Amino acid sequence: MASSKLSPCLIFLQIIFLVFVFNSANAQLKVGFYKDTCPKAEAIVKEVMDQVMKVAPSLSGPLLRMHFHDCFVRGCEGSVLLNSSTGQAEKDSPPNLSLRGYQVIDRVKTALEKECPGVVSCADILAIVARDVTVATMGPFWEVETGRRDGRVSNFSEPLTNLPPFFANISQLISMFRSKGLSVKDLVVLSGGHTIGTSHCSSFSSRLYNSTGKDGTDPTLDSEYIEKLKNKCKVGDQTTLVEMDPGSVRTFDNSYYALVAKRRGLFQSDAALLDNSETKAYVKLQSAATHRSTFFKDFGVSMINMGRVEVLTGKAGEIRKVCSKVN
Repeated sequence: MASSKLSPCLIFLQIIFLVFVFNSANAQLKVGFYKDTCPKAEAIVKEVMDQVMKVAPSLSGPLLRMHFHDCFVRGCEGSVLLNSSTGQAEKDSPPNLSLRGYQVIDRVKTALEKECPGVVSCADILAIVARDVTVATMGPFWEVETGRRDGRVSNFSEPLTNLPPFFANISQLISMFRSKGLSVKDLVVLSGGHTIGTSHCSSFSSRLYNSTGKDGTDPTLDSEYIEKLKNKCKVGDQTTLVEMDPGSVRTFDNSYYALVAKRRGLFQSDAALLDNSETKAYVKLQSAATHRSTFFKDFGVSMINMGRVEVLTGKAGEIRKVCSKVN
């Protein structure tokens, strides 16, 4: 008959296991991570962002995108904010050249450092700011999980292979989202962030002048919309900005999906949402909604999911004193 007493070796292994579980649990993100170390952190971020949105509401889209661009390259660890004296950082890479608002993140960081030196990470600032600009544009509120730490590496080449391009087809989009642990639903929901912000003509001009349809146009793009876009974007135009969700550029709502359903999504990646049964069903659902339907709730959930991608926690990484450079 086996002994009912545990061997010293087994007890030791159990202790090690419990310590590991405890440390892992403590290393995870959570709502209210700064409750004791910097209790005013989110209030400080909101105060700064309220001031910024009053004078520069056009930064809402870029600041929301900045969190997305950060999370898809090395995870949500603030590497998109790092500078390089040789122009070899993520922010110098072509997919990130249109990002704006770095000075806003610096302003938030300065305010937080004054209140709680060396406590709040730049990665968490990006996540909180993304939520706050969404709310500022009449979008949903969600509780932001915090506890991320900042990375120390930023490479020019990585955005090129990790960020979903505006010309991606649905298979590429699904694959890239799944590689980050995100679902097909996360893909179609987060695409709804295109309801705010603008884009340069160069990001979609191939759909107007260099595609497979009549006169080089994209057959998946509404013909009337093509003519409107051609009036704004001439061949070779690299500077003109166009609203991604015309008439709703500074209001976070579900009108993006109505545009996509009418074949008026600005990017090829928007149009691609009609090429998969699950994403198409979601587009149709939201385009037919009389108000916000489930989109606001869904967006908050998917932003939380994205905010968990490849995070650094515990003792990994660092808490930068200045967001643009490692300590």
